[in-house]
Amino acid sequence: MSERQSVLIAGGTGFIGSALCQGLLDAGHDVAALTRRARPSEGRLRFITWAPQDVETAAALLAATIGDYSVVINLSGESIFSGRWSDQVKRRIRESRLQATRSLVRAMELGQRKPRLFINASAVGYYGTHVEDAAIAETSPAGKDFLASVCRDWEQEAERAQILGIRVARLRIGVVLGQGGGALAKMLMPFKMGLGGPLGSGRQWMSWIHLDDLIGMILWLTEQPKVSGALNAVAPHPATNREFSKTLAHVLRRPCFIKTPAFVIRLAVGEMSIVLLEGQKVLPQAALNAGFRFRYPDLEPALRQLLAQ
Repeated sequence: MSERQSVLIAGGTGFIGSALCQGLLDAGHDVAALTRRARPSEGRLRFITWAPQDVETAAALLAATIGDYSVVINLSGESIFSGRWSDQVKRRIRESRLQATRSLVRAMELGQRKPRLFINASAVGYYGTHVEDAAIAETSPAGKDFLASVCRDWEQEAERAQILGIRVARLRIGVVLGQGGGALAKMLMPFKMGLGGPLGSGRQWMSWIHLDDLIGMILWLTEQPKVSGALNAVAPHPATNREFSKTLAHVLRRPCFIKTPAFVIRLAVGEMSIVLLEGQKVLPQAALNAGFRFRYPDLEPALRQLLAQ
C-alpha cells in the first residue's frame, strides 16, 4: 500500500466524487469531503460544510485546516446537463466552478501550511468541438465555444496554486462510464428497449474513460511527485458515437438502428446539443508518457465489465 495521506475533496458527494472517496478509503487514506449541505460522517469519511460562492468567507474558514491535508481535489461544478443553456444556467455552470476553485486556492494562500498537491477537474471540452478526425493531445490549444471558455478560465484559477509552491494537476476528463450514474445510466434505457442508435451523424468522437481508470489515475497522481500540468483523463481508444452505439447495443444484445436526427436534438435541448452532436478525439498522451496504465483501454471490455454487474 502507498503512503497514507490525508485528502480533502470538494465535490465528493457526486457520481465521481462518491466513487473517489471510496477508492481513497479502500487505499487506506484519510478522507474529508466538502459539502454544501450538512451531513453526518459515514464511517471513516468526514463531511465538512462550506459555501464556496462566498469566496473570502469560505477561504477564511478553510484556511486553518487546509494545511492538514496533503492532497486537495476539486471536482466541484454544476452539471452541464442541468437544463437548457439559458444565460442563467450558463452563469451557474461557470460560477460554480470558478468560485469553488477560487475558494480553495485562496484558502491555501491564507493557510500557514500548504498541501503538496492540488488536483483540479476540468474537461475535454477545453479543446472545443472538432469535426475532423485529428487526434488531440494536451498541447493542443483551447477552443472558443462556451464550454472551452469555462474550462480555460477554470484551469487558470487552479494554476494560481503553483505560485504557492503547490504541485497542480489539471485533469481534462472525458465521458465517464460507471455504474449508477453518469452518461451510461442515461443511455441504457433506450438501448435496453431496443430503441438505441446514433445521435445526429454519429461521426462525432466520444472520448470516454471507465470510472475505475479515472479513480486509478487520481490515486496514481498522488504517488507521482514529478507529474503535473494538464492530463487528458480519457481512454487511449476513443470511439465515434456510431461505434459507441453499436458496441453498447452489441453488449446488450439489442438492435442499433434508430437514429435520432440532429434537428430533433437541437429542438429538444437548444445550445446544449453541441455536447451531444459534436465532440473531439482526445488521447491521454501525458499520462501514458508518464507511465500510467489503463485497466480498460478498449470500449467493449469496459462496457462488458460495467454491464455484467
